[in-house]
Amino acid sequence: MTKRGLQSVSQSINSTTAGRGCTFLLAAFAFTSSAFGQEIKAEVVSSFVWGEDSPFGAISSIIQDPLTGDAIHKLRYGPVEVSSRIGFERVNPDEVGTYLNYTTTIVNGSDSTLSVRYGGITIDGRGVPLPWVILPDKKLKKRERKSKSSVVEPDKMQCFTSGFLSHDHFFSADGSSQTLDVYPKTALTVSSVVRDPRSYPLRCSVDGCHPVGTIRYYLTVNSQDYVFVWPGRSAIYCGK
Repeated sequence: MTKRGLQSVSQSINSTTAGRGCTFLLAAFAFTSSAFGQEIKAEVVSSFVWGEDSPFGAISSIIQDPLTGDAIHKLRYGPVEVSSRIGFERVNPDEVGTYLNYTTTIVNGSDSTLSVRYGGITIDGRGVPLPWVILPDKKLKKRERKSKSSVVEPDKMQCFTSGFLSHDHFFSADGSSQTLDVYPKTALTVSSVVRDPRSYPLRCSVDGCHPVGTIRYYLTVNSQDYVFVWPGRSAIYCGK
């Protein structure tokens, strides 16, 4: 390829990137050569990050829960709206540790079915795996329970039994790659639970306790990643 041809490809890519505003474009280029020339392939994946808006990307907003006054973060892009809320509770009174629980609602205002997949979560930049979620109609034998490094039962967790977070759907270690469908003009809510891996995850004062650091998680809706960034101090204590 000539120098002029390479400059043309570069200008095209730069133009596309600028037009997407705050949308992050991750381009993977595969170069293959043949006897007749060179071929360039590119795959682009985009992400919308709450709080990082532009006229060309998703729009961030905060609303207050009408019953509790707690904050709900929203990202809206076209006819799709994705909202997030987050809470925490102690593992149990006799054990040091904290669960971070979060719920995401996807509202599909389009005429097409949306697919939703689990993305991931980091706490202060550290990736945290999903646990095995055991629902009331799914019991583990003692031998199976011992073989699982992390097991949670939402029906025994205050954040869910109190109604603060939804228990309609869950992402679990045994189905983290599953795809959920959101049909046109409907909504779907899915929740996740992780155990904070840090030795000292909470900071306490006369006003109460809250997680320290930053919690960042995302879901993929069709080909778009919706990323929510929560300061630990914004997480709501929903335990006993």
